[in-house]
Amino acid sequence: MREITYTEAAREALTEQMAVDPSIFVVGEGIGERGGNFNTTLGLYEKYGPMRLRDTPIVERGFVGMCAGAAMTGTRPVVDFMFIDFILDSMGELLNQISKIQYMSSGRIKMPIVLRGCIGIGGAAATHHSGSYYPLFVHIPGFRVALPSTPYDAKGLLKTALTGDDPVLFLEHKLLLNRRGPVPEEEYKLPFGQAAVAREGSDATVVALAVMAPKALAVCDELAKEGLDIEVIDPRTLAPLDMGTILESVRKTGRLLIADETFGPCGIGAEISAQVMEESFDDLDAPIARLNGAHTPTPYSPSLESAIIPDNVAIAKAIRDLVAE
Repeated sequence: MREITYTEAAREALTEQMAVDPSIFVVGEGIGERGGNFNTTLGLYEKYGPMRLRDTPIVERGFVGMCAGAAMTGTRPVVDFMFIDFILDSMGELLNQISKIQYMSSGRIKMPIVLRGCIGIGGAAATHHSGSYYPLFVHIPGFRVALPSTPYDAKGLLKTALTGDDPVLFLEHKLLLNRRGPVPEEEYKLPFGQAAVAREGSDATVVALAVMAPKALAVCDELAKEGLDIEVIDPRTLAPLDMGTILESVRKTGRLLIADETFGPCGIGAEISAQVMEESFDDLDAPIARLNGAHTPTPYSPSLESAIIPDNVAIAKAIRDLVAE
């Protein structure tokens, strides 16, 4: 199977769907002739022109609200927000309109809008360009939240997002964009709410989100040399969240670590922990462990930035401590 980058895989999904669905258009800053800050739309302007690749000023609240209205009329807008920090200016449109309109209209009005862009810490991007915030959107009913960690998942999940009727947050960690991996050339889509067992094991379960997934896989391959057999679960989507796969793994291993770069308080790890405690308390052989980034704004200094995110050493220590519990 051919190998392409994460960005190429997602761009391929968008290109293919735009070719078969003329109602899809993209809005954002620099996504026209320039092809996007992260090459997300590179080459599409030449194919589809300015009506379907619409460059905008720096006015997130305006174009998010505009696209909400466009989605209500039957088109399929894609908001390329570059960094998720930027669309925080449009929270009124997101929380009061986009997430609620299907409920408020008793299902008569659909909201097929995709909001995509970068999340995560890395590259000395400082605190206004390093947020993730997905626990907030998981908390709000109405949103779908996709968090692909591989090129294969990026293409398959974006295809699903571009063909559904619900608003989707499609979140791409900036440190994954150049990651290469196998992607089939034939048509495929990945269903939301279906986690991937990225590595099978029997000694402990690690649920690893976004960039933590490849980190955890690399660590677990090294720990295997010590005789530790660790299972790694990549949720792929957080809303819906596939708790069934996580619970099945915990019943097998008896131990659980949730590894997430984002903040610990009120995070995804807290939600997964609560559900495991409710559903599989008797299967646990040790307390559930969480590994998160520091609860602090992201510093600009590369050395300080690296100090606040869990690295491979921290992941390995958390796993060893869990197995020794």
